[in-house]
Amino acid sequence: MKSLFIALRSAVFGANFVLLWGWVAWSLHRRYDTTLRFPLPEWTRVLGIALLASGGALALACIMTFVTRGEGTPAPFDPPRKFVAVGPYKFVRNPMYIGGCIVLFGFGLYERSPAIPLFALPWLLFAHLFVILYEEPHLRATFGALYDAYCLSVRRWLPRL
Repeated sequence: MKSLFIALRSAVFGANFVLLWGWVAWSLHRRYDTTLRFPLPEWTRVLGIALLASGGALALACIMTFVTRGEGTPAPFDPPRKFVAVGPYKFVRNPMYIGGCIVLFGFGLYERSPAIPLFALPWLLFAHLFVILYEEPHLRATFGALYDAYCLSVRRWLPRL
């Protein structure tokens, strides 16, 4: 029952996150694409679908890992209670943000909107700043040496080859 309640909270928080950034992206698309005056080629729609699906699958895998292993949600105000270093988190420390950026970029390609992929770049910068200024210090304070060891073995954004 506990996991079901955590999954429900994660679904609500995740849906609101997607709706918020989807609304921002759609607003940018409607406002700036007419100014930019160059729609992306038609073939980008297919690539956009592939990116939407892969980024969405990555983000969903992260959420499910938080629910099942971390006993928490992706929301900063309701984080996992247990340290999570499995699933997508064994390759990079921030796979959910990577998945979100891929979704955002894919949405822009699907809509043939130059404004949305351009917006994905400052969005990623914002995510990076949030990670280094809030998330990492919070995780270090919460999980201590366990998190420090994790940081030494798993990179923040790019997996080790």
